[in-house]
Amino acid sequence: MTPLGTGPRPIDRREAVQLVAAMLGGVLVGGSALVAGCRPGGPTTKHPLSFTEADIALLDEIAETILPATRTPGAKAAKVGEFMGLMVTDCYDERDQAIFSDGLRRLDDACRRAHSVGFTKATPAQRTALLTTLDQEQKDFMDRKKEGDASHYFRMMKELTLLGYLTSEIGSTQAQRFAPVPGRYDPCVDYHPGDRAWASPA
Repeated sequence: MTPLGTGPRPIDRREAVQLVAAMLGGVLVGGSALVAGCRPGGPTTKHPLSFTEADIALLDEIAETILPATRTPGAKAAKVGEFMGLMVTDCYDERDQAIFSDGLRRLDDACRRAHSVGFTKATPAQRTALLTTLDQEQKDFMDRKKEGDASHYFRMMKELTLLGYLTSEIGSTQAQRFAPVPGRYDPCVDYHPGDRAWASPA
C-alpha cells in the first residue's frame, strides 16, 4: 500500500470524494451521502450503529497502517478513525453499515488467526502483511462485483481513510501544500519530482 480526522476542512469534500474515487478506480460507497453529510432517509435507523472507543482505536490503527506517518503526520494524527466511525454511522445505509461493522471484526479475527494477537497489538510488519492480503482480496472482489452488489469491507475502509485524511487539516496543510483562496493567479507553476500536491479551501 502506498503512504500518501476531522480537523477543519480546507478542501471541498465533494472534490475529495471525486479524487478518492479516481485514485481507487471506482465509485465510493455512499458517495452522495458523504458529500451531503447524511444518508437518504435521515440520520436515524431502527437499530442505530455505534462504535466503541476500542473500535475507534482499531480504526485509527488500520488507517495509520494504510497512511503511516512519514515526513508528515499520518492518518492516526488526523483522527481518521473517528472520522470513519462518524461517516459510517451518519452516511452509510444499513446494509453497508453492517458490512463495515462485521468487516472490522473479521479483520481483527484474521489478525488473531495469523499472528495470535489482535490488530492493535500486532507489529507494523504483521499489520502491513495482513492489510496487503486484504487489499488484494478486495481488488479481486471488486473486479467480480456486479452492479448493485455490496462492496468489500476493506474497500470501504480504504475509501474512508483517504477521504478522512485528505479533508483533515493535517492532510490539507501538511501532506499537501495549502494555498488560501482567493489568491493570485499563477498560469505556470514549476513542478519538481517529489513535490506535494496542492490543496485549496472549500
